[in-house]
Amino acid sequence: MSEPTPFESTPFETTPSESTPFEDELGDAMRRTGDTFRPTDRPALVDGGLRRGRRRLALRRSAAVTGSVLALAGVVLGGAYGGGLLGGDGAASVGAPDRPAPRGDKPNGKITKEQMIETLKGLLPEGRTSQEDGRGSLKEDGRSAPFASVVYDDGKGAAAISFALNTVDPDGNSAKDWTECPSRSQVPHDACTAKTLPDGSKFVMFQGYEYPDRRVETKNWRATLLTPSGVLLDANEYNAPAQKDAEVSRTDPPLTPEQMKALVTAAQWQPIMKELGEPVNEIPDPGEIGTDAARDALVSLLPKGLEVSDKGGQSGYAFVVVDDGKGKSFVQVNVQPGMLDVADQLISNGGDVTTLPDGTKVMQKKENAPDGKGGAGAVGWTVDTLRPDGFRVVITAFNTGAQGQDATRAEPALTMVQLKAIALDKKWLTLK
Repeated sequence: MSEPTPFESTPFETTPSESTPFEDELGDAMRRTGDTFRPTDRPALVDGGLRRGRRRLALRRSAAVTGSVLALAGVVLGGAYGGGLLGGDGAASVGAPDRPAPRGDKPNGKITKEQMIETLKGLLPEGRTSQEDGRGSLKEDGRSAPFASVVYDDGKGAAAISFALNTVDPDGNSAKDWTECPSRSQVPHDACTAKTLPDGSKFVMFQGYEYPDRRVETKNWRATLLTPSGVLLDANEYNAPAQKDAEVSRTDPPLTPEQMKALVTAAQWQPIMKELGEPVNEIPDPGEIGTDAARDALVSLLPKGLEVSDKGGQSGYAFVVVDDGKGKSFVQVNVQPGMLDVADQLISNGGDVTTLPDGTKVMQKKENAPDGKGGAGAVGWTVDTLRPDGFRVVITAFNTGAQGQDATRAEPALTMVQLKAIALDKKWLTLK
């Protein structure tokens, strides 16, 4: 498969530095049931996965309230709409890579399922496909996410491959979810490259795992392209015939990173892209706390004597990796206004809860890593504070430098007293 010319225009390297109820349920279900998860609403799975490729505030909020503090804060949902989850049946041969993609029937000028599947197949190297599935634009406004998925076999092992299209506000906060490489402290992976192409499109090639916190053998390689006009092209491949519940069939997914780039930059997608609606402008939440503000506040409140080796975050969330000379320790904080509705859950979450004279509730909890959600010997210490006006600060420190990894030290680098002092510091109130 030869690489086509990028849209309308030697990339150069850059430094990588609206959530739905279904998406929240998906995040929790993935952690609770693992390989047994099966979606009952395929369109919702695609739409939810595309709107948030990485779990953001809503999922972190859910995990902090009802789940283990050792749940991964930023997990790639990559391929949540992949071949193993969405696949049908049937078999077909993949034609020559350069054959033109059929236009198919396009009632009302919208995208068809057949058009998506045939375009994907036409861009794959020689081989055979089965379990073909997909969706066109079903909604009248054309805003549902068209996708195609196949199980592809080049003779070296069957592998699930999926491709989806959507629109994203290129200037919105969520665009960063698609155009930056995650920190290895949050999402363990083998490689990730972020580039800006000559036409201004943002390209990311991610090489990781289906369950990045567990590092199981199922690999997920993901190529994502966000154009200046806000069109998102997202391709996922695996080294197994299904995203979950399938034996690994080969060492690596079938397409190389170069071939994955060629897939998302192929000119054959341009006629389909023209049928997509304009991206919806992202309206900032007036109560949302910016990424820089949360991160800078956390760093400024750390005790002296800690070396910060990594830091980052998203809106209302920040993390640092610190070392006091005894090993790395991952520390994360969520800052969330308007959380009075979780007061009862805070009390029932199993920790030691006290109420301060000003009415602020403080929950303190030390937790060992539950099965499948942390490395060997990993523990997390949490202080969860909820003020009378609903302003909530939750801070957790781990005895490992990356979530889901084995312990690097006996205890977290920060004591419970230090964590409590950080969570209750009035500096957070200035970020409201």
